[in-house]
This record gives sequence, structure tokens and C-alpha cells, in this order.
Amino acid sequence: MYQVTRLENGLTVATAEMPHMASVSLGIWVGVGSRYEPVAANGVCHFIEHLLFKGTRRRSAKAISQAIEGIGGYLNAFTSEDMTCFHSRARHDRFDELLDVLVDMFLNSKFDLEEINKERDVIKEEVAMYLDQPQQHVQELLNATLWPDQPLGRPITGTGKTLDAMGRNLLVDYLRASYVANSTVIAAAGKLKHDQVLRAVRPFSRHFRAGPLPLPLPVHNRQLKPQLCLFTRKTEQTHLALGVRTCSRNDPRRYSLRLLNTILGENMSSRLFQIIREDRGLAYSIYSTPSFFEDTGDLVISASLDTENLVKTMRLIMRELRRLGRSPPTAGELRRARDFIIGQIELGLESADNQMNWIGEQWLGYGRIFGPAHVKRQLLTVTASQVCAVAREFFRPANLNLALVSPRKTARDLLPLLSA
Repeated sequence: MYQVTRLENGLTVATAEMPHMASVSLGIWVGVGSRYEPVAANGVCHFIEHLLFKGTRRRSAKAISQAIEGIGGYLNAFTSEDMTCFHSRARHDRFDELLDVLVDMFLNSKFDLEEINKERDVIKEEVAMYLDQPQQHVQELLNATLWPDQPLGRPITGTGKTLDAMGRNLLVDYLRASYVANSTVIAAAGKLKHDQVLRAVRPFSRHFRAGPLPLPLPVHNRQLKPQLCLFTRKTEQTHLALGVRTCSRNDPRRYSLRLLNTILGENMSSRLFQIIREDRGLAYSIYSTPSFFEDTGDLVISASLDTENLVKTMRLIMRELRRLGRSPPTAGELRRARDFIIGQIELGLESADNQMNWIGEQWLGYGRIFGPAHVKRQLLTVTASQVCAVAREFFRPANLNLALVSPRKTARDLLPLLSA
């Protein structure tokens, strides 16, 4: 299903043929994101992402939008800690137009000084918007607590101070040094042929810059005891994010951790949802999410609840973390968690967009594309005792970090719960 060709200059073309689809999804992925940024340039990748929409030598910002939306398609982008993606989708017979616009943006953006100054203000508004959203704010506070004084702990958007310090030369120099051919993959999925995509890409490929592969800044872990970060503000609820440092995307334990996360808090039948929402009505929403990076990872439990119920809820969360480390899940829990993950992957990959995302993330993350069958085989080998073992290893006090956005003035009473 997946075909990959690496061109002479290191640019990679990867496709998933889905002949039953009426559309194609196309993305230019580059293996660089916020954790690659020095402290003074925090937010530069996200800033560049915005500016690539602001006009090229051939097209104005409006013309870029019209070129895609005028053929019934859409165009967007995102920046993460270790990847940036510019993506679009339209009917399959408009593939060449999608490619032309995306490549034009990627290679020929003008970085006009007036547009830079306007977009800097736009991003500041984006930063302010996130700070006004307690669920988002608490996640940024948690990242800063999990990864203090290092890139993974800094906001992807940057800060007002770092944004103000970014001039045109810094932005252009960073783009030229980091957005290079051998860290870039053109991923396409839908009603297409691999050879068709290759023929379309080749005329553009020589314009992708050569350069050394960007490397992420390393992670440092000096934590010896639980950490807590409280941001006091007048809110109707307390918003909590409990983070645990775990393993990297290259660690074989990640499959055990995926199953543990599903059992713990990924869906409505998970332990946390059943105990905290269904049984006791303490929160409208509670869930857990794992993240995997090149050399580390985390698992985050998030909830919003009445401030008076915070201590009670934290006791229940900690009880479940300890229980997972003491007793293996039942055979039924393990089977349901495995079937849920496999089912979600298979349902998701019915979409051309999700196939395109799968290609880009897999290639940049692993240097190869694992099919869903591979993931299924790995999940099937995980035992209940292995799930228990990763819980015991990761859910230790020295790995726990709690962030709160709350009307509370203090949260010292929660530290003993994290240390137990």
C-alpha cells in the first residue's frame, strides 16, 4: 500500500494509493519543530509556518487561498515539537494544482517585512487566545514543569519577547538552514499512482535546498521528587494536568504504554472515566494522552472540575495509578484496549487525510512506514504483566508533575498525594 522513493538530493516522496477515493491529500512535511529551536528563537518554526501563507513571488496571500479554495479544496498547516506540515486536499484530478501551490509556498515565500510585522501581531493574538483558555494554558504550564529550561518545555508559539526579537534575517536564515531536502518528505494519499506523484515532483525537486540534517536539542531530566505548578486565576473550575515522563517512540515499551493509556483514560470505558465521571460525577471530562518523541515521552491526565472536588479527585487518580502498578489488568480489559487501538487505527486510515498524516509522521519519526498490521502484531505480543511493569516503572513519585489553573491560592496539600 505504501511506496517510498528517495530522490538524489535526499527529498523523499511517499504515497498511499486509495483507488476507491475521489480525493487526494497532499502534505509537505519537514522534520523540524519547536524542540529544535534555541531559547532566543523560541517560536521561529511556528512563525515560519504562518509566513509561508503570506505570499510568494508568484502569488499574494489571497491568491494562495483562492488557488486552493477555488478548486473546492482546503489548505492548512501545523507545527509540533518535532515536525512541521503544510497540507491540502482536493479532488484527485486537481493534484497538480495542489502540488504547485504547496511547493510555491515552501520554496518561494517572500518574507515581506510588512507581512512579518503584521503576522507577528497575529501570533501574539493567538498566544493571548490560548492563555484565555484554561485547558490550553494548563498544558503549557505542565510542559514547562515536565521539561524545565529546555525546548520541550517552551510554547510552540513562542512568547511576546521572543516574537519581538525575530527579524527577517533570523527567520530566513533559520528556514534556509533547517528546511532542507533530506529532512523533507512529500506525502500523498488518495486516488493517485506513485509514479504519477514522482513525475509531478521531479521538476521541483532540484529547488529543495541541500544541507545537514537538523538535530533536536537533547532532553535533560534532573527531577528527584514530584513537582507542582499552580497558576491562580478566577475561574469557574480547576483545570488540572498530571504529567508523567515515559519512553521514546523508539522504545519497545511504547506498545505496553499505549495499552496502559487506553485502560487508564483514553475512552469512556476507561478506569478514570468510569470512576470519576460515571460513578461519582466529579468531572464532565477526564482523559489521558500519551506523546512520544525521539528520545523521551510523556503521559498526561487532564480534567476540569469543581475546585472543592480537587483533592478527592486527585486521591482517586493516584489510587488508580498505584493499582495499575500493583496488579495486572484483567484479560478482558487488555483485550478491549487492544481492540480499541487497532479499531481506531483502521477506522482512521479509511481517510485520505489520515493516511497522509500516517505517512509523514511515520517517515519522519522512524525513517520507514509501518503499516497497521505491524502495529497490530506488536500490540498482540503485549502481556498484562508487561502493562503492569510499565505502570510500576513510570508512575513513580520522581516522575510526577502536576499543573493547575485554579482559583486556589495554594496547592501544598496536594504534594503528599503525589509523594505517596
